[in-house]
Amino acid sequence: MHPGCRLLAVELTSSNTKPVVQEFQSVELSCIIKSTVTPDPRIEWKKIRDGETSYVFFDNKMQGDFAARAEILSRTSLVIKNTTRMDTATYRCEVAAPSDTKTIDEINIQLTVQVKPVTPRCIVPKAVPVGKTASLHCHENEGYPKSTYSWYRNSEPLSPEMRSNAKFQNSSYTLNPTTGTLVFHAVHKGDTGRYSCIATNDAGFAKCEEQEMEVYDLNIGGIVGGVLVVLAVLVLITFGICCAYRRGFFANSKETGESYKTPAKPDGVNYIRTDDEGDFRHKSSFVI
Repeated sequence: MHPGCRLLAVELTSSNTKPVVQEFQSVELSCIIKSTVTPDPRIEWKKIRDGETSYVFFDNKMQGDFAARAEILSRTSLVIKNTTRMDTATYRCEVAAPSDTKTIDEINIQLTVQVKPVTPRCIVPKAVPVGKTASLHCHENEGYPKSTYSWYRNSEPLSPEMRSNAKFQNSSYTLNPTTGTLVFHAVHKGDTGRYSCIATNDAGFAKCEEQEMEVYDLNIGGIVGGVLVVLAVLVLITFGICCAYRRGFFANSKETGESYKTPAKPDGVNYIRTDDEGDFRHKSSFVI
């Protein structure tokens, strides 16, 4: 080899190996040939998702659903239009340069497609007695990355640290921003209000409608009075049944010797009593 000659190896680089884009927008996956002596290297793009590899660009053509929404830019970079959440994956740019000393190089691009949350489903109890536990739930499963959750009462945010807001210092609750669960351990009258929840991620946020939760006093006197009324009714019913039994309304008719009736005599049969037998005998009479 002549000392003035220098053989090059194909080498790739990228301006952004971890692009992030919101759903339905376009994104460029940068793949740049930094050096090569091959005039027309072969370019391929592959998609790796959930352990499976598929072609995006092969044999100078876009493959699959990318044929209608992707293109090669500046010889090697890949542009994807109208991205969807299913485009979140690792993309590999591979370049084969037969004339170089190192004939193949590759670079991985990690694409993240962010998806806005949808309106979360909120569950708020309508009425809870004072001193009881109340659980409020908020969740949505469309957003990517996963949403975090915040709760509001009468449009005022409830902090995970309940002591940080003077308005909620008398409340006893636990708020989990990851699961969206808000639990009041012992509600009081001040917890009555309109509750709403917001789901948030890097792509945006969504809010559920306000729902009213009422905290009411438990009427112990009314409950005791109701129990006493039920007991009084049961006593009256029992007394009435006993009186009915005593007066014979529920007595069963019994067959006694006095009420026994002699069976009807069949036609043609006469009963007679003999002194010797001391009992009844019958004789048949036949009418011809």
